[in-house]
Amino acid sequence: MIRIKRAYAPPAPEDGYRVLVDRIWPRGIRKSELVIDQWLKEAAPSTGLRKWFGHSPERWEEFCRRYYQELEGRPQVIAELRRHAREGNLTLIYATRDDVHNNAEVLRQFLQGAPSCRVDPAAPWPALRPH
Repeated sequence: MIRIKRAYAPPAPEDGYRVLVDRIWPRGIRKSELVIDQWLKEAAPSTGLRKWFGHSPERWEEFCRRYYQELEGRPQVIAELRRHAREGNLTLIYATRDDVHNNAEVLRQFLQGAPSCRVDPAAPWPALRPH
């Protein structure tokens, strides 16, 4: 099972392997305070894509498309995360306040084999749209 969780939420036993998937360390949290097993910056969107997106819901669909393209070019990172998910629960940790429009949600969908990112993450799986 692959979950996502904000860095500011307390860890739970069901989280399993916890991976921070942001390029920037979460504000206001000391490295000694955040309970993670790994910080995998390589799983995060590129700096250029992150800055372009700026957590703007209006840019969500295009962000998803571009981030999927980036992820397709990182097979070793994807293989590592999928291995952790096969071995037990995997929780992708992110810092943004937006629980819907964030890179961890896109990464989760990618890892689960969705052909493209759902524009509305709350929509059921049949709402998947091709690239």
